[in-house]
Amino acid sequence: MPKGVPESVPDDGLTTRQRRNQPVLAVNTGPGKGKSTAAFGMALRGWNAGLNVAVFQFVKSAKWKVGEENALLALGRVHEQTGEGAPVQWHKMGQGWSWIRRSEEAEQDHAAAARAGWAEIARRIAAEEHDFYVLDEFTYPLHWGWIDVDEVVATLRERPGRQHVVITGRYAPEALIEAADLVTEMTKIKHPMDAGRKGQKGIEW
Repeated sequence: MPKGVPESVPDDGLTTRQRRNQPVLAVNTGPGKGKSTAAFGMALRGWNAGLNVAVFQFVKSAKWKVGEENALLALGRVHEQTGEGAPVQWHKMGQGWSWIRRSEEAEQDHAAAARAGWAEIARRIAAEEHDFYVLDEFTYPLHWGWIDVDEVVATLRERPGRQHVVITGRYAPEALIEAADLVTEMTKIKHPMDAGRKGQKGIEW
């Protein structure tokens, strides 16, 4: 697919403009580094294109700070101050989703928290609240059986409007891969940690 030109054009009755404006479901999976990094890079492009961006982080601890979070939230403030770009939201399961009542028991029940997060995402998708969703490390609650894969696939297949969704994490279920428009598998060839080196600021976070 050189220079973004498809090798063949389907006989589906759609115009070039209609095909170009179809919503995309992307999955970044595999054991290699870069799945979330690639998703956040796409979110930066979305912001620049004026797409309302929302990031939902599953699994990661609330104490884990990633550079992309600060950068994207700063761009959200740029939009508020200048109108450039678009709004940005960032939500972490590890902080207790802001839309559910927090309790020590709820925070310890990670499966319930993951289900509550997905329920809110599904509600927002139905209401078309955002244009670009990053569901970071969302494959893990699917892999562990915390969230029903068929329900997720049905919701994503039937999502209204032009809402782009990018999902990251290892062990992406086959049904999700089948439903996706764009699937990338990150494969590790070499990693500094193989040589005993620690993760470092600006590379891992």
